[in-house]
Amino acid sequence: MVMRPTLLNSCARAATAAEARFRVDVPIGGQRATRVVALDDGASAVVRQVAQQKWGGARFYTYEPRPRSVAVDAELADIVLRSTDGSEARLSEELDGADAMVMIATADDGAEAASAIGNACTLRSIMTAGLILGEGRAAGAAVSALRPHARVLMRSKDEHDVTDVLKALRA
Repeated sequence: MVMRPTLLNSCARAATAAEARFRVDVPIGGQRATRVVALDDGASAVVRQVAQQKWGGARFYTYEPRPRSVAVDAELADIVLRSTDGSEARLSEELDGADAMVMIATADDGAEAASAIGNACTLRSIMTAGLILGEGRAAGAAVSALRPHARVLMRSKDEHDVTDVLKALRA
């Protein structure tokens, strides 16, 4: 096989009618079963607002620290999440059938939860993304906890980026 360089006019050639027959014009089908978790109070307000939009396969939760976690097995501590409707859910149950996990932080309060959720997603091969909202270094520990697990780790000042990421993930 001979390797040819990509020429400047390659994009223009791809726009021709002859090349158009090779395009896939069908939208990407299917929605992902996405779980979105706010790791702290500031992120909780953002998640509640985003959850009001119409989503197909996304479920939205807030992490609320508890004095003690309930152990499921030796490798994974199960944490309790609170749904936007107020009901409680266990992380282990919510990860069943999940395709993607998006964790949102504005401060370091949820760094421990970010690590636990990241570990659980890694063990189950669930794609994980982290969004750090706000300015400065207020969430340095959350970033450190998310970094080993998140395929996508984004720091942003704009809360609308949460919606954009969820749309890109087909939530």
